[in-house]
Amino acid sequence: MTLNAPYPARLLWRMPAMIGLFLAALLAAGLPAAAQESPGTGMTHAIAMHGAPKHGPDFAHFDFADPDAPRGGELVRHVTGAFDSLNPFIVTGSTAAGVRSHHFASLMFRSWDEPFTLYGYVAEAIEVPEDRSWVAFRLNPDARFHDGTPITVDDVVFSMETLREKGLPGFRNNYGRIDRVERPDGQTVKFVFNDEADAETPLIIGLMPILSKAWYTAHSIEDASLEVPLGAGPYRIDEVDPGRLITYERVEGWWGDEVPALAGHFNFDALRFIYFRDNSVALEAFKAGEYNYRLEFDGDRWASNYDFPASRDGRVTLMETTHGRTGGMRAFVFNTRNPLFADPKVREALLLAFDFEWINKTLLGGVYTRNTSFFVNSGLAATGLPEGLELEILEAHRGQLPEAVFETPLALPGTDGSGNNRANLRAATALLREAGWTIQDGSLRNAAGEPFSFEILLSSASSEPLALTYADALERLGIAVEVRTVDSAQYAERTDGFDFDMILHRWLASLSPGTEQNLYWGSKEAETDGTRNYAGVRDPVVDALIDRIEDAADRETLVAAVRALDRVLLNGRYVIPLYTLSLDFIAYWGDFGFVPEPPLYGHIATVDAWWLNE
Repeated sequence: MTLNAPYPARLLWRMPAMIGLFLAALLAAGLPAAAQESPGTGMTHAIAMHGAPKHGPDFAHFDFADPDAPRGGELVRHVTGAFDSLNPFIVTGSTAAGVRSHHFASLMFRSWDEPFTLYGYVAEAIEVPEDRSWVAFRLNPDARFHDGTPITVDDVVFSMETLREKGLPGFRNNYGRIDRVERPDGQTVKFVFNDEADAETPLIIGLMPILSKAWYTAHSIEDASLEVPLGAGPYRIDEVDPGRLITYERVEGWWGDEVPALAGHFNFDALRFIYFRDNSVALEAFKAGEYNYRLEFDGDRWASNYDFPASRDGRVTLMETTHGRTGGMRAFVFNTRNPLFADPKVREALLLAFDFEWINKTLLGGVYTRNTSFFVNSGLAATGLPEGLELEILEAHRGQLPEAVFETPLALPGTDGSGNNRANLRAATALLREAGWTIQDGSLRNAAGEPFSFEILLSSASSEPLALTYADALERLGIAVEVRTVDSAQYAERTDGFDFDMILHRWLASLSPGTEQNLYWGSKEAETDGTRNYAGVRDPVVDALIDRIEDAADRETLVAAVRALDRVLLNGRYVIPLYTLSLDFIAYWGDFGFVPEPPLYGHIATVDAWWLNE
């Protein structure tokens, strides 16, 4: 970690603020043993996806949290865009930042210094059998909603049933794996799974947000409403200025303060999220002191725009810090539902036209590296040719895959960085000709004379230079591209309904990939509004590899299956991979405190464990 250091020309990492992420910390293989047929005697404090939890049942707090941290002050962050809803559980509307993570509570709490391990929260204990065919939770008897009413088994069952019926596609998919619910006693709930469940399902259920049955019986969950819902989290919504500002106040005497996994968390008296129309305006507001904590995801901007009086005299701290997350995939995304992009040769041609080296040099300050994996910066990324268990997994699908998957080392086309990109454009022209596209009357057209034209849809003006530079390159192929930037509400509406030609998107990735891969790439999700299969991937091999990931009984199998999926997706040319960074950039006003050693997921994942030294 370097404080107040000039930016070095090295790798960085881009991400939107929510979790995913990773160093190759491989845990021992094997599922936790708990062979009881009924819950009770096998209850434990935590569950890991693979191997044993890092912290034992007597742990007092996570290593990245200080239970003696002072409390007080305000953490103020920025968000670009706007919001029109306080309901984070449905597709409709754009939800204000922080509602689900701070106003609501979940059954269990995720550790950010392990790939995927959950510890007690609303549920003080968990039990799973060896085959993971069910999961049982014993509720914390102290858990309360903000109105003082206790959280009951009825509330948990209601939450599951309501979200499965009316919630986001992810809820419907995940909770659709529950066959029945049992109630062994007044504090315990048991979910028995159907055949669609996998080894990750108990952990996914453990992340369930808890809704008040009484409140949501009187209020529809299907409305994108600005009415403050009843929650149970460490903060409650205090002030709402629709589209511009939301403030949370810490709940005094909150029951969760006594939960070990939460010790040292939620130290600020207030959280505030201020909305700005774009990142450039937000940065100037930060320099003026309008908010006190900022994540920077643009390496060039970090290098060139943070030398201002307050950063020079020490009032603002600039921090560069490492992390062990995987960077995920930031890319231009083809909507293959559009016949224009149905042919892989066309997608390959448009990939060839993207001159990363030139863009990195002219737009990005030369600080990025090309993103060559959906799981970059981790041992999950596919490289070279498949071998070992990965090859064995792929061999089962050899007849359904192009031979390039097995015979051509995984790589993206490079350029000389001159800005001309002539060799690649010639190769792209040849591929387009093979696909039936030729130059006619000065533009690229098919046999029917229809022009090759499409729109790149953006949600932020800060992405326009990148999109326009790429559009200029495509113009040299005779392709007409319109770059359109819309507000966050319109962008969400169009992407939820897959109403676009190409977008710029980032998929977060976990060190323990699982069920979410269906939402990103599953064939069923390609036709389900509100999922993140923006590319429209409909491939039985991809579906089978996701099943293999979900069913992985040990870390070795998981890694091999993820690498196989990575390789198939990259060879499918569903996206034009952009670039990645390996550091986090944080700037803040004042004297913040935090445990110096970053956890596996980095300091940005644990800002809830920071504090203010007043």
